[in-house]
Amino acid sequence: MTAATLFHGLVDDAGLFPPTALPMSAALARHRSDLAEGHPVLTHRFLCPASRLPALRAESAGSGLPIRLGLIVDTPDLPPAEDLDGLEVELVEIPGARFETPAGRIEVPAAPPGLKARRFVEVTAARLPVHLPEGTGLKIRCGGLTADAFPGAHDLGAFIAHCAAEGVPFKATAGLHHAVRHFDPALGTDRHGFLNLVLAVCQAVEGHDPVPVLKLTDVGELVRLARAVPDGTARRARELLVSYGSCSTSAPLEDLRALGLTEPIEEEDV
Repeated sequence: MTAATLFHGLVDDAGLFPPTALPMSAALARHRSDLAEGHPVLTHRFLCPASRLPALRAESAGSGLPIRLGLIVDTPDLPPAEDLDGLEVELVEIPGARFETPAGRIEVPAAPPGLKARRFVEVTAARLPVHLPEGTGLKIRCGGLTADAFPGAHDLGAFIAHCAAEGVPFKATAGLHHAVRHFDPALGTDRHGFLNLVLAVCQAVEGHDPVPVLKLTDVGELVRLARAVPDGTARRARELLVSYGSCSTSAPLEDLRALGLTEPIEEEDV
C-alpha cells in the first residue's frame, strides 16, 4: 500500500519544542500514550535537547526512559558517554553553523564511544553544497516562530533536489504543522505542508522539479498525487526523507485521516 509506505514512521515527537513546548513531564506522558496507541505514522522517537537530558532522566525515574531517542545538540559539544548511558539514542541532530570551520567545512564532532546513532547536520539551502563525513545526513528547518524562519519553496526545493541528486538522507523540522501548504495570517507567510514535502521528495527522486508540488494548495490534487505514487518511488522517497519533527503528534494523524490517507490504528493495514 503506497500510502503506508509514504507515511510510515514519518513523524518524530517534538513535544518539548515550540510552539507546543510541553513541560518534560507532560511531554513524556503524551509520548507514553502514543506508544501505547502505536500508530504507524509516528516514529515513536522522542526528540530531546542535550541540555535537558538530566530533566529527562529525573522525570523518567521509576517509569522507564523513552525507548527511542533523537538527541538535539544544543550544547557546545556532544554529551559525554556517561550522560548517554542507558539511553537508546537513534539520531543525533547537530547545528551545522556551530561546527563550521573558517575554511567553510563542517567538522562534525566525534561521537562518544559506543554511540552508533545516525547523525544529521542542520544547514540552510544557501549553505549547500557542504562537505560532510561519510554516513552523515542533513537537516532542514521548514519554519519557526517568525515569517523569516520559513524558507521559500525554491530554497526548500533546491535542498530536496540536492539531497536526491547526492543520495543524502535528510530530516526536516519546524513549521510543518499540517498536511497542506497554507497561508498563516498571524505570521503573514505561507506554511509548508508535510504532504507537499513528502510528494516533493517523490518528484525529486524521479528526476523532476520538486518546487511546483511544494507550492500546490489544491487539496484534491495533492491527495490524487499521493495515491498515484508508485511503490518504488515511495520507498526511495522515504529512504531519503527519514522523518520530520512535529510538536503535535495528533495533528498529522488528524490531517491524514481527514484526507483519507490513513486510517485509525485498529483499521490500519501496513
